[in-house]
Amino acid sequence: MKVALRTLLERSVKKMGKGMNPIVMAAALEMVERAYNEGITVQISAGYRSLEEQANLFGQGRVYSYKGKNYSNLAKPIVTNAKPGQSYHNYGLAIDFFIVSEDGKRAIWTVDSKWQRVAAIGKELGFIWGGDWSSFKDYPHLEMTGGLSYKQLQAGKEPRLIFKLEKREMQKTGKGDNHIISIQKTLNGRYEANIECDGFYGPKTRRALIIGLQTELNKQFNKKLVVDGKWGPKTKTAVITIKKGASCNITWILQAALYMEGFDPGPLDAIFGENTEMALYKYQKAKKITADKQAGKETWNGLFA
Repeated sequence: MKVALRTLLERSVKKMGKGMNPIVMAAALEMVERAYNEGITVQISAGYRSLEEQANLFGQGRVYSYKGKNYSNLAKPIVTNAKPGQSYHNYGLAIDFFIVSEDGKRAIWTVDSKWQRVAAIGKELGFIWGGDWSSFKDYPHLEMTGGLSYKQLQAGKEPRLIFKLEKREMQKTGKGDNHIISIQKTLNGRYEANIECDGFYGPKTRRALIIGLQTELNKQFNKKLVVDGKWGPKTKTAVITIKKGASCNITWILQAALYMEGFDPGPLDAIFGENTEMALYKYQKAKKITADKQAGKETWNGLFA
């Protein structure tokens, strides 16, 4: 007998604990439900983690003390490099998940197409997936940072996690984001994208942005790309690096893509100013890619791969 959705949700709530950010918890449960409706049984295995729990985890495989208490456990392997206060779990902004067997009795840790689909659903809801990180792959991990570093969180700064939640509410009411509608209209007028101006960021709008980028690379830099809206190796190689001061349609595409990811660059004016630079920097930090405030191959790949 297939495990009930209610069972998976109840287990997930229990595992996440009481210190979760409400938006992160709501998105996590939405992810479990959406996956279930696609025939994938998934469960949240961890959520909020206290500083003491983080110290205990950090103490595995090393000698470590925190606030005068010994947390060393050399019998176990090292599992994290995050000290207390250095993990987004400590702020209720991160979750871990795993696939369960259809009867709900067995955990499945194989990173296969089902696992990747759950991660994709999580990303649609605003999460950053640890499987996308370049240096350390953390496949069960999903987080929402609001563009804040753990140092900013330690200082008491609160993340603004409303963009994706508002987006999900808009999907329920059928009313899209006016800024995205404006972007879609510009893509249709400038690049003949022929997409629906519904105010939602889906695969067709993403494809239209890539078409725009390919068109501009051909026009401005004679790259001779096939304008197909696909993020292939030739497009990935052809992209240029832009930084503060750049004023062109490629800057506009960058601004539009950042906005779609929930990082507001200010007015979409095709001018790479301070607001765009800050939005880019926050995106890079959140994605754990080189935070150099320049949009190069790594950034473009993160936005469109």
